[in-house]
Amino acid sequence: MNSVATFLVGVVIFAGILGIVIPVLPGAILSLAAILVWALEVQSATGWIVLAAAVVLIGASQVVKYIVPERRLRESGVPRRSMLIGVVLGIVGFFVIPVIGMFVGFPVGVYLSERQRLGSHDQAWISTKHALRATGLSILIEFVGTSLAAAVWLVAVLFLV
Repeated sequence: MNSVATFLVGVVIFAGILGIVIPVLPGAILSLAAILVWALEVQSATGWIVLAAAVVLIGASQVVKYIVPERRLRESGVPRRSMLIGVVLGIVGFFVIPVIGMFVGFPVGVYLSERQRLGSHDQAWISTKHALRATGLSILIEFVGTSLAAAVWLVAVLFLV
């Protein structure tokens, strides 16, 4: 694979990682797709090993990013209903206030749902903070898994292929 194509694959992987932090692009999937394209182009054992490692790392992060935060939310007493309302208002917010609306709509949705359920500002705010921590943890888990896959790819590109 020529250096321009390899550079473009790297740019797409980086865009995918940014898409995890700024949820506009399907970050992990985009990065994995770029590594797949690279492996198909390289057609070597190294390419397939790197692809397999990326699938395992990104796949594991996709599973763990749901399991760990969900368990913490259950332990803290935040119901799925509140999270769902937060997600719906986050999506609405994304279109009402482009890019940052998701970051506004999600906590507002969780807070309003919890305020209605619990009847207290203090309790609703505590639940909202738990939901925000769980969301941050989920993003962090996906970021780490995808970054590790990108690091495996980069090592292969720089030293093995």
